[in-house]
Amino acid sequence: MRSRDTALPASPPPVPGTQAFGSLAPQHAAQLLAQTQAGLVLLDGGNVRLANPAMARMFGCEPQQLIGQPWLRFIAKADHLQVLTQRQRRLAGEPGKAYDVRCVRPDGSEFDGRVCGQLVDIDGRPANLLTLFDVSEQKDALRRAEWHAEMLARSEALCRSGSFELAWPSGQVVSSSGLRMLVGEVTPAAGPELIDALAWVPADERSLVATIWRHAVLDEPFEFQHRVLCADGQLLTVLHRGVLHRAKDGQVGQRGIAILQDITQQRLAEHRIHELANFDEVTGLPNRTNFLDQIDAHTQAARREECGLTLHVIEVPRIVELKASMGFGAGDTLAMAIAARLRQFSDEREAVAHLGDSEFALLQRHEGPHDVAAARARAQALQTCLQQPVLLGATDVFPLCLIGIAAFPADGAGAEELLEAAQTARLGAAATGGVAFFRPEANAQAVRELQLAAALRHAIERNELTVLYQPQVSLASGHIIGAEALLRWHSPDWGQVPPTEFIPVAERAGLIGAIDDWVLRQACAQSLAWQRQGLPLVRIGVNFSPLQFQQGDVAQQVQKALLDTGADPSCLGVELTESTLMDDPARAATMLRELKSIGIEISLDDFGTGYSSLSCLRSLPIDVVKVDRSFVNDVTAGPESASVTRSIITMAHGLQMRVIAEGVETEAQLSLLLAKGCDQIQGYWFSPPVPADQLARMLAEQRCLPEHLTTRRSRPRTLLLVDDEENIVSALKRLFRRDGYRIVTACSAAEGLLRLAETEVDVIISDQRMPGMTGVEFLRQAKALYPDTVRMTLSGFTDLQSIIDAVNEGAVYKFLTKPWDDERLRAHVVEAFRRKELADENRRLDREVTGANREMAELNARLERLLGQQREQAALLQTSAGGAHELLDGLPQAVLGLDPEGLLAYVNETARQWLPAEQLPLGMPPGPLLAPALALPPGGTGTLLVHGQRCRAWKRSVYTPDGRPRGEMLVLMCPPTPASSTAGPLLQATVSETAR
Repeated sequence: MRSRDTALPASPPPVPGTQAFGSLAPQHAAQLLAQTQAGLVLLDGGNVRLANPAMARMFGCEPQQLIGQPWLRFIAKADHLQVLTQRQRRLAGEPGKAYDVRCVRPDGSEFDGRVCGQLVDIDGRPANLLTLFDVSEQKDALRRAEWHAEMLARSEALCRSGSFELAWPSGQVVSSSGLRMLVGEVTPAAGPELIDALAWVPADERSLVATIWRHAVLDEPFEFQHRVLCADGQLLTVLHRGVLHRAKDGQVGQRGIAILQDITQQRLAEHRIHELANFDEVTGLPNRTNFLDQIDAHTQAARREECGLTLHVIEVPRIVELKASMGFGAGDTLAMAIAARLRQFSDEREAVAHLGDSEFALLQRHEGPHDVAAARARAQALQTCLQQPVLLGATDVFPLCLIGIAAFPADGAGAEELLEAAQTARLGAAATGGVAFFRPEANAQAVRELQLAAALRHAIERNELTVLYQPQVSLASGHIIGAEALLRWHSPDWGQVPPTEFIPVAERAGLIGAIDDWVLRQACAQSLAWQRQGLPLVRIGVNFSPLQFQQGDVAQQVQKALLDTGADPSCLGVELTESTLMDDPARAATMLRELKSIGIEISLDDFGTGYSSLSCLRSLPIDVVKVDRSFVNDVTAGPESASVTRSIITMAHGLQMRVIAEGVETEAQLSLLLAKGCDQIQGYWFSPPVPADQLARMLAEQRCLPEHLTTRRSRPRTLLLVDDEENIVSALKRLFRRDGYRIVTACSAAEGLLRLAETEVDVIISDQRMPGMTGVEFLRQAKALYPDTVRMTLSGFTDLQSIIDAVNEGAVYKFLTKPWDDERLRAHVVEAFRRKELADENRRLDREVTGANREMAELNARLERLLGQQREQAALLQTSAGGAHELLDGLPQAVLGLDPEGLLAYVNETARQWLPAEQLPLGMPPGPLLAPALALPPGGTGTLLVHGQRCRAWKRSVYTPDGRPRGEMLVLMCPPTPASSTAGPLLQATVSETAR
């Protein structure tokens, strides 16, 4: 069909510069427009004059819907300027060029179109003939390709990678923008790049890259690492991944794809990780892991070559000490100095390592069997080298080195075993001059400790632990006043294990806390059991480990045990060592005061073996000082030990502390301790540690010290005669026998000291000239050991200077000459005994006063605690009473309180509001208005008229907790309840069921 709108009019002659469109017959032109597949549109003055069906299909409408419409209506606004510009150019005579625009359909949808314009002549006027092609698919494909290209570029930049395409076998390379950016090339290469001449590959690696590609197998990916040279001269390490495929689309040859990723930082990180994993960061020496690998390699080589190895493990404790005292910098500096010396000392065949903070190692290879002498000499030379002073700042530090030596294959067949043997040997180096060789029995001891620790974990639940009690005896009364709880372990596998062995194992294994708590609860339960049996009260001392005291809250632990068991705190004591308290004196003082406040006795155990400060000791609330058994064992051996013991006793008494001597095993030790004023003893002489039932029998039998050791007044005066001439000794015995003295004789100074240890002596008469030891020397020792004795010299030898010195020192009381006058000598001896008895009496009084002062101080402390508790109770009662008063004042009933004499003691607020004031005189009997109510029996009720209202009255007696009458309480309820309003006449009292 031909529409009129689509008919072309007759054409006039063409306008110059245009093409004649009207030379075709109208029907031919219409047929041509209808059959063409390109969209054609004729624009006249900017409006659509003619549109073929293809154009209409592109816009989704009929041709008639396009005709007469402005062409810009079908163009996106963003492209209007471009359309107008192209139109002006064609009108100006420029040839038309294709351009792309966004076309808009009548329904609003858009598509991409490519427009080609041609200026034509229509009816003598220029018009535009536009050819439109729908290029949406091409545009979408282009946009996707651009997106992929952009994503590739960004991904390569993000991953620091690049890619290239390889044409094979020509070897031409086309690089991606990411690869050019990676190597610093801004613009592509001017000509084709070849795989074996890539400018960004270092010259020495180009053949490697080309060779790998040349030998690549089709469709099999491969990868390798090489370097690339950047434009700025920087070398990068890249991971080169590639694959070779057959060319497609009929092309000849193969096509390769490669991706290069920058792994420079990864390689640096791997190198750093390798260093950290295999080398010590401070010293740079191989660490334990690396060194074990080296030992393993050396042992394998030694087996092949049939040679030996010697491993030295070196401990430098000063490194750890410096870190703790001066900081990690000082410790690291010393470690680096030791490492440098170790490198200089070793040769190229030896391996050195830094195994830990203060532990180093040296592995030495030697030919033939292990030579102990050569190994010791080598170790001593190493020790001398390492122990040279190191200058830290302005201070010279002298590092001590302990070296343990193990040999391959004798001491270990593998790396771990050999190193463990050398470390085990090093543990004993301190006792052998700093160098020690591995001994198999030492390893057996370490294995035994591990096995003991494993067995000890189940000892409590299997009832393998027991507690023994060693009595503590008072030297004043001779009776048992306390006991020390001692832990024992009988294992079914190991038998009786001594505490000196399993207690350290428990501390290292972390079991000491549970064991200490178990012993504490056993002691509390046993004390309560003895108390229920009616036995004399004794205080049980429980030892606490230093670790438990430092890490745990002993005060809270003890309080919880007392509450759980119900034991009396006054029957429990806590024993701690000096080192435990001195590690943190402030914390120790706080914890001990908490224990002291609940009545726990504090004992300082093993005194004299630690490093306690007397100023700190004075500030700690300690009750008892326990003299270590080492001083007690030597107390009769020499004057020095006796002087130390006497000083400890004097110091403790001066600080108001009691003294217990541990480890008393002989009567001589007991006598000397008694003479020096010791308060209590503990040891095998009286009783070994015994089970609880055996100690209970001892308490029931009231076992005590022999009477002659506690009753001093009944002992006769004792005189010791020392002379190497028997006739002189016999003459003196005859002379003094008439005075009733107990006479003890000795023929030498050594025998005299023995007699002093065996017998308590009051007065000593000694000859001066005796073999082995002079009389003055003997009396000096006697003074040191037994300062309470009165010492005299009887001699014909007149060495005046030594005698004068002895008298001035106090070692000699009087010097008498031979021959002697019997009566004068007897008088001197009588005076000496009087002097001795007077001194004994003074000491006795001093001890009594000291004891009384101590008891008074303890009593004052207890009274102060009781007063504090009473103050707290009073404050609590006052608070409670105040709360009760507030509660009673808030009641809507009148409440009156009467004391046992019937005087008014309390009136609440409601009573003051309801009742007249003259009826409520405090401290006086209530007014007559309340007399009928007061006449009620306890528990009775009645009705009272107050202000014209009936009030219900209720009376009740009040008693103290022990049942004594405390007074009466009267309650008035007004207005009365309905029941009370009908209850009989006024002032008529009734008795309630409760009263009945």
